[in-house]
Amino acid sequence: MRALLLFLARMEGFKNFALNFKFFRNAASRFVAGETVEDAVRVVRQLNQQKILCTLDLLGENTLTREDATKAVEEVIEVLDRIQSENLDCTVSVKLTQLGLDLDKDFALRNLMQIAEHAREKGNFVRVDMENSRYTQSTLNIVARTYEQFGNVGAVIQSALRRSEQDTMRMLQKGIRIRLVKGAYLEPASIAFRKKRNTDANFVKLMKLLLADESYHAIATHDESIILATEEYARTRNILKDRFEFQMLYGIRRDLQFRLAKDCYRVRVYIPFGRHWYAYFMRRLAERPANVAFLVRNLFKE
Repeated sequence: MRALLLFLARMEGFKNFALNFKFFRNAASRFVAGETVEDAVRVVRQLNQQKILCTLDLLGENTLTREDATKAVEEVIEVLDRIQSENLDCTVSVKLTQLGLDLDKDFALRNLMQIAEHAREKGNFVRVDMENSRYTQSTLNIVARTYEQFGNVGAVIQSALRRSEQDTMRMLQKGIRIRLVKGAYLEPASIAFRKKRNTDANFVKLMKLLLADESYHAIATHDESIILATEEYARTRNILKDRFEFQMLYGIRRDLQFRLAKDCYRVRVYIPFGRHWYAYFMRRLAERPANVAFLVRNLFKE
């Protein structure tokens, strides 16, 4: 099922069908805040009122032209301006392929630096999302170079990749803040764990490295067993609840989000928005059978 959904995510014909089918748009609204900055700001405001932190992600990846990449930079800068003007507790997340990584690494680096510089002026922070393994090394290199100049950017590490422990140690040595995730991409067994228990075990191992570090890191998961393991590790090591944060995706396990926030943990919700919602929506369906069930239930309501 997961492989089929990821295959459909790459099929232009199915994509065009989905984009013009009202049912898909309605179903996607569970996981995507909307298509405009106004939609995104409204969701952030609502979550902030419930003591939930946020990060906004302008959807889009693998831009084909420099013009599209430049437009993405301009839109992210607009988001940063709105966050400041609305006094929201919210950061931004970006993908380097959206900023032109497929076109020119130096071009993508300059675009990220422009965003990071503007974010620093606004007192904000930029998280650079991790994409599939083709981009892992170049993404970490660009994050490191931007961090050296501006200091307000963070990386994402995927526990599914076998290389992630070494990558984590390198980022920690540089003082770079990390968001730890399992990883949403199907990768070859030669470079990634194919069994969930191995990915989970690696996640817990990396989580302990992050919480033992002095920097402020993010544990991004909806897996209750891993959340409990994180809580237990922090408790036994006397790690204060404000020394790290849990992160979750918009529309998924809201019960856990509010439970953790009520227990005085810092919780940040990753909120995607924008016109390019289709690929993101298909990946969310591929990750969990429960999401597919949600889609089917809505299909019969249409």
